[in-house]
Amino acid sequence: MEIGIIGLPKSGKTTIFNALTRRSITTEPSIPTKLTTNIGIAKVPEPRLEVLERIFHPKKVTSAEIRYVDIAGLTKGLGKTEGIGGQLLNYLSKADALLHVVRAFKDDRIPHIEGSVDPERDIATLNLELIFSDLSIIERRLQRIQEILKGAKPQERDLIVKEQALLHKVKECLEKERPIWEQELTPEEMRNLANFQFLTAKPVLVVVNIDESQITQCSTIEAELCRRYPKTHFRILAICGKLEMELTQLNESEAREFRTAMGLSEPALDRIVRASYELLGLVSFFTIVSDDLRAWAIPKGTTALKAAGKIHSDIEKGFIKAEVLSFTDLHRCGSLAEARRQGLLRMEGKNYIVEDGDIITFLFNI
Repeated sequence: MEIGIIGLPKSGKTTIFNALTRRSITTEPSIPTKLTTNIGIAKVPEPRLEVLERIFHPKKVTSAEIRYVDIAGLTKGLGKTEGIGGQLLNYLSKADALLHVVRAFKDDRIPHIEGSVDPERDIATLNLELIFSDLSIIERRLQRIQEILKGAKPQERDLIVKEQALLHKVKECLEKERPIWEQELTPEEMRNLANFQFLTAKPVLVVVNIDESQITQCSTIEAELCRRYPKTHFRILAICGKLEMELTQLNESEAREFRTAMGLSEPALDRIVRASYELLGLVSFFTIVSDDLRAWAIPKGTTALKAAGKIHSDIEKGFIKAEVLSFTDLHRCGSLAEARRQGLLRMEGKNYIVEDGDIITFLFNI
């Protein structure tokens, strides 16, 4: 999973990036003059791995990972005046979701580029930049379609005209400032748009960057903004990026003690990952092979065959069966031998839909 971190200058993007990836990239406030990126990996917090480790005693434990790309260079007016393109568009297009950092903290030493702090205004501003980018792509494609239609064969025209109609439909909504994730499109229409990698079709996680004095207001801040954006592809979290970044420099027990004192129930990474999984509709399954216990993230509704391919294409090609045991059953039994004795392991075929928490051994022949 790859998530692109975006936001207006001086919103604290790199601070949030450091908190998520335990990096120490400089966070000196500046307005970027060119595209720069920071790339980091975060291990997905998974308490069930600890339980499985106690049961199986593997030599190696591998968590699922999220790749975060901190992108500087997205400024107000860029999408409309210059168009989001080149390497910047490439980074954003490849992302599975966008993490939009919005400033809510006040600091006279770091003046807001608009002169005042207003999270709702900043959300709308960056949404517009993404809309402008998608409109630019659509307009170029519609011009190209006009040229293609002139020489199209009769059997090709229907598909081209259908694409043209869909793009006009989407364009009309974008011009009314409605991102694609907010438009009422059918699953087939969304599939037909997938190759364009439109930015406003991507799920968005808004991280409202607050200061320590606002921590007790987290729930209120989130609730107020959620009422404004009650959408399935949109999530809002309020997090003190500066504090979370500082806590990553402490050991786990010290950080936990400090969070308790501050009234924080869990690390920012845990909250952000959980929200990201919900946005992207992901579930986790586990494998234990050659003393390597590993967690895997897949879209909800994935078949056993496709889950096998997540591990290796050869396993998918040679798939025979999947031996499946639920985490809940194993945890209750306390051992694989007891789960087997109770007949809780079952053999599933390639069309089995993998459930969150499944422990799977794939049988294959290559």
